[in-house]
Amino acid sequence: MPRIERVLESALYVADMQRAVQFFEGVLGLSQMVSGERLTAFDAGAHGVLLVFKKGASNADIPGKGGVVPGHDGSGPIHMAFAITAESYEEWKTHLGRHNVAIRSEVSWQRGGRSIYFDDPDGHVLELATPGLWANY
Repeated sequence: MPRIERVLESALYVADMQRAVQFFEGVLGLSQMVSGERLTAFDAGAHGVLLVFKKGASNADIPGKGGVVPGHDGSGPIHMAFAITAESYEEWKTHLGRHNVAIRSEVSWQRGGRSIYFDDPDGHVLELATPGLWANY
């Protein structure tokens, strides 16, 4: 069986693209790779891409020169986690506080990892996780 190498893209759907871009750029420090009214793609580190779509703007198939991207959309609070170093955990807590981002929860995992949970402006549950959360991380 062929092997999956990693998750390449994760997608969130937002009501206000400008507000989302300000959050992911200004608070989380992600760099834009593509930007527009329908989609902003951020470099999420280690070959990962965070796709931020305007809610309802990608329902239809999108034809292009190389083929058709099937339509998609999402609703409700979606969850995703970003990997951080164990050494940066406290610095991230301080950084989030400086940006008035309320921490919803902190978890110490059985394998030794720790997580910080908070919401983005659209109510998506984001996590910053240190190594030790999963057997492969």
